[in-house]
Amino acid sequence: MILVRGFLAQLNVVQALILRETRTRFGAHQLGYLWAIFEAAIMIVTFYVLFKMANRTAPDGMELITFLTTGMLPYQLFSSTVNRVSQSIDGNKALLFYPQVNPLDLTIARTVLEAATYALVFIIIIACVALLEQRVPAVDEVVLVIMGFGLAALLGAVLGQVFCAISVLSKLGERLRRPLLRPLFWCSGLFYTANSLPSEAREVLLYNPVLHVIEIVRAGWFLSYEAVHARVGYVGMWILLLGLLGLLLERVVRRRIEVT
Repeated sequence: MILVRGFLAQLNVVQALILRETRTRFGAHQLGYLWAIFEAAIMIVTFYVLFKMANRTAPDGMELITFLTTGMLPYQLFSSTVNRVSQSIDGNKALLFYPQVNPLDLTIARTVLEAATYALVFIIIIACVALLEQRVPAVDEVVLVIMGFGLAALLGAVLGQVFCAISVLSKLGERLRRPLLRPLFWCSGLFYTANSLPSEAREVLLYNPVLHVIEIVRAGWFLSYEAVHARVGYVGMWILLLGLLGLLLERVVRRRIEVT
């Protein structure tokens, strides 16, 4: 009974933090939320135009706009979650002096907000494409699409937690985060599929778990695509290892904050 009461109390804390993060990020008016949609849409349209200008097409059986959407949005969810979670303590240090709030609550709140935001953005963009094309998109396996987005959010959360703890201990964490993440934009399969790569390049790029995540999303969305090289277990291994490292560092950081 005590455990249930404690869990419900912590759930209320996380809910309050999500509402606070929503107001802080998107402003007091609902129109502020539209920026997340515009930001994602602008990036997708930009690369769509570049592909058209370069006379490049999507792989067989895929439409270019949905090919780019199913690559960019999972990646943006991952990278945005990493960035937001990595700054969760610096942005809310005063809240940690309340006994009910701990660093993990901040991580969960920001992860849930990012996941909900990009899920909504994905639905809206796909709905707009369906309206423009006057037809309902044919989805192969919705469960795989949801799983892919869930893995992207979890992977971003645990990696962000590691960077967050390191940045509290040293400024090196903040300096390393962006240079380490920047190459992933080009190495995660946003503009190509793992099946289309030469075997030598594919063997190297498949060490990147984000490529597996995007392959899973595309395998679930497109009827004609089979992600033969994607492994859910491999992504899960990264999430588990980074999660354990993040939890260990979180305990060190929490003691340091308490002493401070």
